[in-house]
Amino acid sequence: MKSDAVKKGIERAPHRSLFKAMGYTDEEISRPLIGIANSKSEIIPGHTHLDKITEAVKAGIRMAGGTPVEFGAIGVCDGIAMGHVGMKYSLATRELIADSCEAMGLAHSFDGMVFIPNCDKIVPGMLMAAARINVPSVVISGGPMLSIKRGGKFLDLNSVFEAVGAYKAGKMSEEDVLDCENYACPSCGSCSGMFTANSMNCLTEVLGLGLPGNGTIPAVYAERLRLAKYAGMKVMEMVEKNIRPSDILTEKAFENALTVDMALGCSTNSILHLPAIANEAGVEINLDIVNEISSKVPNLCKLAPAGHHHIQDLYAAGGVQAVMKELSKKNLLHLDLMTVTGKTIRENIEKAEVLDYDVIRSVDNPYSETGGIAVLRGNLAPDGAVVKRAAVAEEMLVHKGPARVFDSEDDAIKAIYEGKINKGDVVIIRYEGPKGGPGMREMLGPTSAIAGMGLDKDVALITDGRFSGATRGASIGHVSPEAMEGGPIAVVREGDIIHIDINEGKLNVEISDAELQERMKEWKAPEPKITKGYLGRYARLVTSASTGAVLK
Repeated sequence: MKSDAVKKGIERAPHRSLFKAMGYTDEEISRPLIGIANSKSEIIPGHTHLDKITEAVKAGIRMAGGTPVEFGAIGVCDGIAMGHVGMKYSLATRELIADSCEAMGLAHSFDGMVFIPNCDKIVPGMLMAAARINVPSVVISGGPMLSIKRGGKFLDLNSVFEAVGAYKAGKMSEEDVLDCENYACPSCGSCSGMFTANSMNCLTEVLGLGLPGNGTIPAVYAERLRLAKYAGMKVMEMVEKNIRPSDILTEKAFENALTVDMALGCSTNSILHLPAIANEAGVEINLDIVNEISSKVPNLCKLAPAGHHHIQDLYAAGGVQAVMKELSKKNLLHLDLMTVTGKTIRENIEKAEVLDYDVIRSVDNPYSETGGIAVLRGNLAPDGAVVKRAAVAEEMLVHKGPARVFDSEDDAIKAIYEGKINKGDVVIIRYEGPKGGPGMREMLGPTSAIAGMGLDKDVALITDGRFSGATRGASIGHVSPEAMEGGPIAVVREGDIIHIDINEGKLNVEISDAELQERMKEWKAPEPKITKGYLGRYARLVTSASTGAVLK
């Protein structure tokens, strides 16, 4: 066993002594040691109940003959960090989570690992760590939050952000906003739409490192605890068979993840995280691959923010496995890949079926013949930009309008709230990329303000930063190269005409090549916003969004 390095032989008597100081018996020490990365905290709704998930995982490990060893992991709540300096830390914590889990896993020679994340950066951070550590591993999330009906519609976190915009536009009273605030997030769990956390939990299932149901079983259901027990049992099976993440996280597994991503209409942040996880697994994902897959995969689901369904509806309709079964009817998936069930995808989905074709469309009757995410290129984004096509109103798929240029999210949202943005405008928010932010802030504030004011079918937003998975409308993020690296977005001027064609994958500013080159020569990089501490180091090391914003 790998853990023999810390427990076997007379030379390891000091090590065993330290285990015994914590109450471990000789019997426990002799068994496979399974590290449990538990990201439970009291600051993230998706993580506040993870102690219960962890206890269930421990029960499963013990039932199967192993010894669980729990340690903690950090996490930032994107919703609470939204709209202020805290959001600069969100994406940056992905690397801290990966690094700390790697350090704990390898420093203590665990025989296997169970990762227990639930929200935005924690899920990809732990997947990156699983690929690095490369011992038998299972990921079990905390599950999605419920959505409840209020005032005739089902609410979620995005409802509250949009309520603020509606209040600013005089369309909603303060009492109505408070009512929305009180009922939009009714339980623990990851926020209830197909936002980033749920996108990544669903894709973990597709990649094969999460058990079927990982992405969709609600946080408060007893079935979630049973799944956690099975996760504990399955990691022991993985240890026995020596099935490791490198056996599961193959190139074909990532192609499957991108395929289901397109069918589900996941968060654009998945196009930031999947390349980063693939990078750790030695697999390359580039934006051209994303568009190639998107061009042939139908969009089968419109979950919030793209539609009115929530993750609980996807669960009731058959879950991720049912979506995969539907896609397999047109041979769109690689089915003979190993998963942590100990079975192949083909075996996993054999009995899956769609229980509600209103939630999961048939492959013969999709919302669109192409995927829910599109990559755009042009003179404004030579290395690409990303948009959640499934959440864009039909009338905004092609749009031309004047640029309204802001050098920070704060300036942009101030102008939006003050009513200075007009129908037809294209709001440009720059110097918010991985390096320029630093940290590539999610910007749910501006997008939800636009939507709440009823302008989401009239106004586009473009940024070198990123948008929340809860964002809807023509919100185009990840523009690369970013402004801080001298990308063309840095030289767009107020009033320049921006041409967006999502159908054709184009994003251009309508000026001549000569004019663009002249502006680029005149451009000078501004002083970095932050130079000290972790964010200062992060800004110096982080790469472009087009390569997953990994550290080099």
